[in-house]
Amino acid sequence: MDTQVFSAQQNEGVIEKLREPLLWLIPMLLCGIGIVMIASSSSGAAIDVYGSPYALGAKQVVWLFIALGAMVCGYAIPIGFWYRTSGLLWILALVLALLTLFTPFGATVGGARRWFRLGSLPIQTSELLAFTLVIHVAKKITGEGQERSEAFRRCMGVVLLTLPLVLLQPDMGGTLLLLVLAMGLFVEAWGWLYPLCTGALSLLAVAPLILFKEYRMRRILALVDPWSDPLNTGFQVIQGLIAFANGNLWGLGVGHGLQKLQYLPAAHTDFIFAAIGEELGLFGTLFVLFLFFLWIWRAWSVYILFPRGFERSLLWGMVLSIVLPLLINVGGVTKVIPLTGIPLPFVSYGGSALVMAWMRTGIILRLARESRS
Repeated sequence: MDTQVFSAQQNEGVIEKLREPLLWLIPMLLCGIGIVMIASSSSGAAIDVYGSPYALGAKQVVWLFIALGAMVCGYAIPIGFWYRTSGLLWILALVLALLTLFTPFGATVGGARRWFRLGSLPIQTSELLAFTLVIHVAKKITGEGQERSEAFRRCMGVVLLTLPLVLLQPDMGGTLLLLVLAMGLFVEAWGWLYPLCTGALSLLAVAPLILFKEYRMRRILALVDPWSDPLNTGFQVIQGLIAFANGNLWGLGVGHGLQKLQYLPAAHTDFIFAAIGEELGLFGTLFVLFLFFLWIWRAWSVYILFPRGFERSLLWGMVLSIVLPLLINVGGVTKVIPLTGIPLPFVSYGGSALVMAWMRTGIILRLARESRS
């Protein structure tokens, strides 16, 4: 009997060692797919701007090395550090967002003031706000010696101080993402009652901000009937659907996509999933989704090892910070929900989002390590 128990434990240890690398190997594979697709889908525009068809792909490789450094930092830092400094980190992110909005350090691109420029390095402050919000709310939720209602009020105070800074950029998609992220943390801690009530009230509050802003209403109308205005409000949605149709089952092949010829705006950023569908086909998109599903399963298997507390809520929040953008991006590109401009994690072009995604991966790896100790 003892021999059987030892054998079972030994087998379980082997399985654990085999599954552990999935938490970083899968994101690495997704990044590899992303770099290839970024280089392919941006080649025409990159030649015009940079003189090389592979310029943006090469830039993403540089960002990946920086992001891997962030992962190492996230893994090396003890979880207790995040607990002790959560409030300070959140305040620093708020200050950075304020500097972006109201000082010359902020950069306006496409009518939105979302980037803080540290020399030539652009930092998207909403990414830092999302990261620090998760850590601080996870701490507030799991604080000892407080009633649930008191913890909820404190958490909502953190959320309500954070959201306006993203809304003023303006970034409605980022604002809703932060709100849903906070509600997801509430669900993990307290069930569905608080999040449903808060979500309903929040929707009533933001409805006028959508109804009375023409460009936001155009996104809603493009979701309902993009073909009513195919050259304007519905153009991007229709071109994304055409990309999927062009790809069929196996795709046109890497580098042979047609939508990158200025037909599909943001093909290497927000619409990279459509570019994958065109060049790698239905099986290519399903493979990407399968990789995400496998990663989520592995993260879940770590999550269930923790008792209720800060580590469990932090892990939930870090995973949710990657899963929600995945759902929002794929839903927008496939015409399930309105477009929001949220990038596809690990795959879309962009430095800040990639660095923060890998920082979260490092923290998740650290939590996976501590779950075995």
